Amino acid sequence: MYSYFISGLRVSSELELRGAIPRDARAEAADVWIRRGAVPKALPGATATGPTWDLSGDVFLLRVPRLARFRIAAGREIVFEIEPGFSERDAAAFVLGSAFGILLHQRGALVLHGAAVAKNGRSIAICGYSGAGKSTLAAALCGDGCSFVADDICVVGLDGQQQPMVLPDGRHLKLWKESIDHLKLAERRGIAVRESFEKYYVDPPDPHAKPSPLSAVYVLREARPSLRQGVESLSLPDAMRTLDHEAYRPRFRARLQPRRQVIGRVAAVLARAKVFRLVMPRGLEHLQDTVAAVRAHWDSLG
Repeated sequence: MYSYFISGLRVSSELELRGAIPRDARAEAADVWIRRGAVPKALPGATATGPTWDLSGDVFLLRVPRLARFRIAAGREIVFEIEPGFSERDAAAFVLGSAFGILLHQRGALVLHGAAVAKNGRSIAICGYSGAGKSTLAAALCGDGCSFVADDICVVGLDGQQQPMVLPDGRHLKLWKESIDHLKLAERRGIAVRESFEKYYVDPPDPHAKPSPLSAVYVLREARPSLRQGVESLSLPDAMRTLDHEAYRPRFRARLQPRRQVIGRVAAVLARAKVFRLVMPRGLEHLQDTVAAVRAHWDSLG
């Protein structure tokens, strides 16, 4: 068994998750188990179905065509079965991504599709559509004095005083080769996320190991004539809609969490943290300007 600490949870896994950061298995018992086993192609008695999934009670079946199937149960267990001819590395990428995201939704977590970094004991989350540059911006901020907290899956919890806290994720950055070269991170580059991709795991230079208060959420958008470049504060209704939209795999969350619960968690987060639209030109040549803009705005929040 391999042992990891992912999204605030202690994980024991029969599958090596090479993008995750190991933990000492002797310290505490696992919260989540990842096991190899037989996974059906459909759930008997499913109450809801989609092209690649079935749901029955607290069990969710995820099918990745021609690669693997995952049975995710009660927020505590992921059982995987890999199709013949496919590698464990490809299956691990989906365990760390969609399967674990579904498990977190089963546990009632507020899960954003984004990266997070910290400085001076506080964090920001960076959200945006796939390919917007969330991970690259997080890596660049880490090179500018911030600590790495999370990538791809960003879990926000509430402490005893209802302060939103970003949970350290325990997985490596995932960066395309162009970003790695631009940021001079070749020495930290690990294996490819999937065998046919030029996207690689990158060892974070300064991982933040403890939950940290969330200062703000920045939602990346590409500058264009209809969007003015800069940082814009969103009104409360727009912020609520934006956080709802920036959830990790929102169509799955809609099946796994009551709407009232989601709205309650989002409202609790927005009582302490603001949401901003960050509109910047696309391209690595503009990256340091974006880093400077984020740092200056973050500092202005106090």
